[in-house]
Amino acid sequence: MENVTLANGLKMPVLGFGMWQNTNEDEAVKSVLKAIEVGFRHIDNAAAYQNEELVGKALRESGFPREQLFLTSKLRNAAHGYENVRREVEESLKKMDTDYLDLYLIHWPVVEGHGEDWAEDNRETWKAMEELYKEGKLKAIGVSNFSINHLENLVSHAEVKPMVNQLLIHPGVTQDEVRDYCREQGIVVQAYSPLNPLSVLRKEDRVREMLQKYDKTMAQILLRFCLDLDTVPLTKSAHMYRIEENFDVFDFELDEKDFEYLYQWQHSDFQESDNQNERPPQIS
Repeated sequence: MENVTLANGLKMPVLGFGMWQNTNEDEAVKSVLKAIEVGFRHIDNAAAYQNEELVGKALRESGFPREQLFLTSKLRNAAHGYENVRREVEESLKKMDTDYLDLYLIHWPVVEGHGEDWAEDNRETWKAMEELYKEGKLKAIGVSNFSINHLENLVSHAEVKPMVNQLLIHPGVTQDEVRDYCREQGIVVQAYSPLNPLSVLRKEDRVREMLQKYDKTMAQILLRFCLDLDTVPLTKSAHMYRIEENFDVFDFELDEKDFEYLYQWQHSDFQESDNQNERPPQIS
């Protein structure tokens, strides 16, 4: 598995296995075991996904060395604030049965109850994460769904800058301005939901030609696009054959014209999320 180096020198695998919407115990455990078997070493999770215990169970059953895995979790939207973070991290560590997390993220920048004071809210939340990072319980810290103004708020006040920003990215939603800012600041961008436009794109004649040209599936083309965009795609599936398929993306690259076609592709069904005004769900 290839790696990208975070600002603090930590190596992060360039392809992650996501756990969003994977709450069936049998399917969740088997999918993590299969992901590790085929070569995934990067497991992306969140408290809001309500399956951290299932990841912990799978990791115990796998017997795979903890130090060879890269585990991520994210702060619940209802648990922002300096006083809450330590409790939340300890809960995630307990559920995932580990002494540390490789990466911990603020899941959303603006949450219910903090529309007007989101800047102070994020600074106080980040301060607690910095403390846990210095203690070694969090090997790297970052954010998710942060736009430039959200990032600037932390960068201008933080002792430790965010190392990762996890964003919705796929053809049609490439978030160029935020990615450019992250690149300037040494922040690695992860791409979640990279397969979102799969069912629409596969109807395009040009894309069908790509499938034959590279002898790859639509999912593999989309994951390769995100890799060639210098982002870290996070893919998920509970189907064993798709987990294998989604890992098989390291033996080809898109040529310049095919990459540009996907980069320029637009569709009205796929738009950037409104990270300033949206209020994501609160999981109690």
